[in-house]
Amino acid sequence: MTAQAPRWRIRSAGADDAAMLALIGSAAFLDGFAGVLPGAAIVAHSARANSADAFAAMLGSGGRAWLGLAEPGDAPVGYALLMPPDIPGAVPGDIELRRIYTLSRFHGTGLGPALMDAAIDAATAGAAPGARLLLGVHTGNARARAFYTRHGFTQIATRQFDAGGTICDDVVLARPLDTNR
Repeated sequence: MTAQAPRWRIRSAGADDAAMLALIGSAAFLDGFAGVLPGAAIVAHSARANSADAFAAMLGSGGRAWLGLAEPGDAPVGYALLMPPDIPGAVPGDIELRRIYTLSRFHGTGLGPALMDAAIDAATAGAAPGARLLLGVHTGNARARAFYTRHGFTQIATRQFDAGGTICDDVVLARPLDTNR
């Protein structure tokens, strides 16, 4: 007997979803970086960057988010977050995909591509000619880098990222926001 793939749906997220975004942000960061970063760094990073207050602040300062919710029950299992850019190589008109995470149980179900499509569609709507979608990804995250390459991203810069007191190397990727998508 073959196990059925988990089912999910996507909806826009608002400030009242900050606790759900925080939960999935911390869970996905732990899921992705356990064994890569020290445990204390993961906890410190999540306490700072993945708190409900942090998400409420990001959504209150121009951020837009989408939640992936498991069915049945609407448990949060993924999200994408667009923000004004705070990333090396950004130029006026660019938008940053600050985060896109799914729990590993939902990899291969189409949730990640659906969240990416939601983010790209939203970023493209009203984008200035020549605008790009930017993101940063840990250099050692081959799975994510391959995912971004499949979605038209190419490397434009590098940066260092402080994850709870541990300095990590990231690559900065960009893709044009083609209004003919």
